[in-house]
Amino acid sequence: MDKFFNPRSVVIVGASNSPFNLGSTICKLLRHIDYAGKVCVVNPRGEPSHDYPGFSAVEALPECPDLAVIIIQARLVPETVRACGVKGIRRFIIQSAGFAEEGPEGRRLQAEVDEIAGHFGMRFIGPNCLGLLDAHSRFCCLFGGAPEKYGDVFAHPGTCSYIVQSGGVGALILESMERDVTKINKLVSIGNKADIDEADLLAYFASDNTEVIGMYLENVRQGTKLLQTARRVRKPILVYKVGRTEAGARAALSHTAGMANNDVVFENACRQGGLIRVQAISELFSLPKIFTTMPPLKGRRIAVISNTGALGGITADLLVSGGLEMARLSEDVQSRLRKVGQLYNAANPIDLGPALNIQTFLDIYEILLSSDSVDGLLPIPNVWQDFIIDATRELVAMCREFGKPAAIYIPNTVEKILDIRSTHQIPVFLSPEEAVRALVVSHEYSRALTKKLGVCQDADQPVAVAAI
Repeated sequence: MDKFFNPRSVVIVGASNSPFNLGSTICKLLRHIDYAGKVCVVNPRGEPSHDYPGFSAVEALPECPDLAVIIIQARLVPETVRACGVKGIRRFIIQSAGFAEEGPEGRRLQAEVDEIAGHFGMRFIGPNCLGLLDAHSRFCCLFGGAPEKYGDVFAHPGTCSYIVQSGGVGALILESMERDVTKINKLVSIGNKADIDEADLLAYFASDNTEVIGMYLENVRQGTKLLQTARRVRKPILVYKVGRTEAGARAALSHTAGMANNDVVFENACRQGGLIRVQAISELFSLPKIFTTMPPLKGRRIAVISNTGALGGITADLLVSGGLEMARLSEDVQSRLRKVGQLYNAANPIDLGPALNIQTFLDIYEILLSSDSVDGLLPIPNVWQDFIIDATRELVAMCREFGKPAAIYIPNTVEKILDIRSTHQIPVFLSPEEAVRALVVSHEYSRALTKKLGVCQDADQPVAVAAI
C-alpha cells in the first residue's frame, strides 16, 4: 500500500499540454508541492507536461514506475492497464469515470479491468475517483484543483486520514481543516472501489502514523470484511454513510455505482464493529480534535463551566439529550469552588460570573478535574480578556495530566472562534452542539476501545453480515 501514498516514481497516463487537460493539473500540482520522486507522462503525442518528460505509450517508458495514474477515456483504460501490467507496474489508480456507475457498457469495461489486473497481480484504486494525497510524503494526484489551494496541507501535515467515496467530500474536508488544530495525514478517494476498498485502507491506516480515521461511504459490499477489520483497529473511526432514505440510496447508485444497502443493518454493524457513525458530514472534520488533543471520555459525568448562566442551561439539555450526565458535585467540591472566586453558582453548571484573573480559572479546572465525580469538562469561557485564552491553553495540558477531556466552546462569533483557534492552536468547537457531540463520540470510542481490548470476549468472532 505504501507505493500508492509514497511512490518513488509515477507516470500520469493522459497528461498533456492541452488546455483544460486534467492530467496536466496533477503535473502542475506535483511541481508546486516539490514532490521528490520521478514523474513522467504518457499521451499520444509524447509531449511533456510542466517539464516532466513525455512518452507516446506506456511501453516506451525507459523505467518501470512504482505507480500509474490513469486519467483517459474509459474505453481506452483496459488496454492501458494491460500495457502497465506487461511493463511491470503493479499499482495504479483509475481516475477516469464511465464505468459501472454509467450502466452495462461501463460495467463491462470495469469487469475487463478487473480481469486484467488479476492476471498480472495488480492492485488498484478506483475507477471514477479523484485520487489521493499524503501530506507527509508530499505526494498528491488529486486532479482539477488549483495548486495553491493545497499549500497548508503540505506545510502542516497532520494525523487524520480519510477514505472517501466522493471527490467532492474530500475537497470539502481539505478546505474545512485549514483553520483547525488537527490536520490531514492522508486522503484517498476510492470511487467505485472495484479492487481496493475501505476495509483495505482501514487496515493500512491502523498501522501507519494516523491517529483518527474518517470515512464517507455510499455503500459497503463486503460487510463482514469491514467489521472484522474495524474490530482490529484501535484508533477512532468516524463514518458518515448515505442511504438513510430511499432517495439517498438512489443518489448513491448513480454517483459511484453503490447501492446504499439497509440502513438499520449498517447502524447495528457500526455498534458491533466499534465504528462511530457521525450525524452530519461536518462532523468528519470538526470532531477529530477531541481525539488528537484530549484523552478519551471514560464516563458520562460532565461539569459545565460558564460565565453566562444561559449557556449552562443550554448545554445541560444537550448533554442529557446526548446520553451524558451532569456531574453531581459534592458539598466539599462546591465549598472549594466558592473559595477560589465569587461564583454566581458553585453547583453544576458552574456560573463564573465576571471571573477576574487566570488563577481563578486554573483553580476551578484543577478542582473539577481532580474530583472523582467528574469524568470530563465542558468549558464555555467568553473571551473578553486575553488571560482567558491563556487559561484555556493551560486547560489543554491539565486535561492530559488528569486523563480527562474537555470539549471547549467559546460563545463568540464564528470568525473570532476561528481566529483564536488558528492563532493559539486551542481545540475550540464552533457551537455548543458541536462541543457536546465531541464528548458523546469520545465516550463512544472509549467504550468501543474497552471492548476491543478484550473485555468483550466475543469481539473478534465473525459477523454474519455479507453486505451492509
